[in-house]
Amino acid sequence: MELIYPFLITFILVFFSELGDKTQLLVLSFSSKNKAKNILLGVAIGTFLSHGFAILFGSRVAYFSSQSFQYYLKIFTYTSFLLIGLIGFIPKSKQENTSSKKSNILQKLSKLKMNCILMVTLCILIGELGDKTFLASLSLGCQYPDYKISLILGSIFGMVACNCIAIFCGKLIGNHLKQEWIETLSNITFIIFGVLGFISLF
Repeated sequence: MELIYPFLITFILVFFSELGDKTQLLVLSFSSKNKAKNILLGVAIGTFLSHGFAILFGSRVAYFSSQSFQYYLKIFTYTSFLLIGLIGFIPKSKQENTSSKKSNILQKLSKLKMNCILMVTLCILIGELGDKTFLASLSLGCQYPDYKISLILGSIFGMVACNCIAIFCGKLIGNHLKQEWIETLSNITFIIFGVLGFISLF
């Protein structure tokens, strides 16, 4: 159970965060010209590199901490979950300036002629750096430094599962789920985990 819980919490956060994200939309655009298995393999490798780095870095920070620092580290983790969720409710027009440069890079990268797996890997690697799923992985690495493998597997499976749905059910999702609903669900998920984390401290 100790191994399963970090896996599940990472899977859930990454899965709901990736719904409707720019990297998922890119993956959806690749699906019309490339095989699904190649796209998902690129997603898995890109997630391993980006989220894996975040988790390993977070776990190293936790190892150098004292017992009192561990307490404040947990507060930082739960606060970051709450902030990620709350910031997500800021109107898009105010967030566009911060993500426009990265979106332009991803669009240019997606137009290059290269191996599909490599292209998707690079898009995920660049697109996830500094993103809310990346920050969540970093925070979880701080909170569960002894469960790095569970956290990395949870992030990989969460990204692959979410993008698998995008590839095979993209039209269905687009027709029945509005972008605003998906983003709201993702933000609420982060806030719930943040609140539950603070409750566990008392």
